[in-house]
Amino acid sequence: MSPSPHARTTRDYPIQRWVFEDAAGRFDIDLGDSNMLPGRLDSLKVPAGLELDYGHDRGLGALREAVAGLYGGSAESVLITQGAQQALYLVYAALLTPGARVIAFRPGWQQSWDVPPELGARVDLVGFRPDLSFDVEAAEAVAGPDVRLIVANSPCNPTGRRIGEDDLRGLVALAARTGAHLLLDEEYALDLSRSAAVGSDRVISVSSLSKVYGFPGLRVGWLYGPPAVVESCARRKFLSTISNSVLCETLACDVLAHREDHLRTYHEVTEAGLTLVRDFARRNADAVTLVEPEGTPFAWLWLTTGEEPLAMCRRALDLGVLLMPGETLGASDGFRICFARSPEAVAEGLSRVERVLRPSTPPAGPAPAR
Repeated sequence: MSPSPHARTTRDYPIQRWVFEDAAGRFDIDLGDSNMLPGRLDSLKVPAGLELDYGHDRGLGALREAVAGLYGGSAESVLITQGAQQALYLVYAALLTPGARVIAFRPGWQQSWDVPPELGARVDLVGFRPDLSFDVEAAEAVAGPDVRLIVANSPCNPTGRRIGEDDLRGLVALAARTGAHLLLDEEYALDLSRSAAVGSDRVISVSSLSKVYGFPGLRVGWLYGPPAVVESCARRKFLSTISNSVLCETLACDVLAHREDHLRTYHEVTEAGLTLVRDFARRNADAVTLVEPEGTPFAWLWLTTGEEPLAMCRRALDLGVLLMPGETLGASDGFRICFARSPEAVAEGLSRVERVLRPSTPPAGPAPAR
């Protein structure tokens, strides 16, 4: 999982092609996505007489205060965005200029590799250590005075590993030493009050309601960081989308008002699903090796059969199960599996994957139509 520091990336999005083209309409069990079971509109409250005006370019005041409360900080450090994807993009647009350099980790989210070059910046990709911890030494080795942004995802998608405290301190120190900012994608972090962005003028945190809370359809995300960075991002947001949907932001307030209930459900669902994945990995220890996740709704599994993950995942798709092959996330030696689903769906999905790993088992009949 350690590519050349100067590895180049393709201009297409393998994960987009896999999910929306190759797999579209071919699965009835989704173990490939990376979010909690999607929530439903009827579980949220819409205030009677809600006025659907433009809202506010930085987000509704009540929502910004609620997000600031997650960090234990001030609303002036918060910008509400169209999901975490827009938040990340706005940070790139605000901080990068032609000739700047970005350090990012791979495997990971391809946006951090593809967007900076569109802005004239160069990306240096570094890998992980053999135990999948963040290779800070590799980041330091490629750092120079023109580094403007260091991008890290914790807990990491797809490895499921958090940045260790020592490694996090190392990345913060590297950012300070080079005059860069550290951008933390913390979509899967359950306790944002412990974010390194709290009280820092060099660290920016991005998160949303999509992954842990299970409301990706609301398209509500945010960034939390130094007020000057927030101001610069807010200007660019106004020039692109002006503001978010008042309806979606109001529903987001309701989600955060019942945060503990949502987290309780999240823990119940993921604990049950992870137990099934652990059992699956033990039964198939000659074919896969589980990397124990650290608070994510998915797990990374090394594929040790010698087969390419994409090929194996295609065969699983033939049985109606969506997995996420490592090739879609910059890796070629494993796959990601989501267990934040009903126990019945996880058990059935794993049963089909087991048949894929052991082709001598009599094949199942055709997968049910979606």
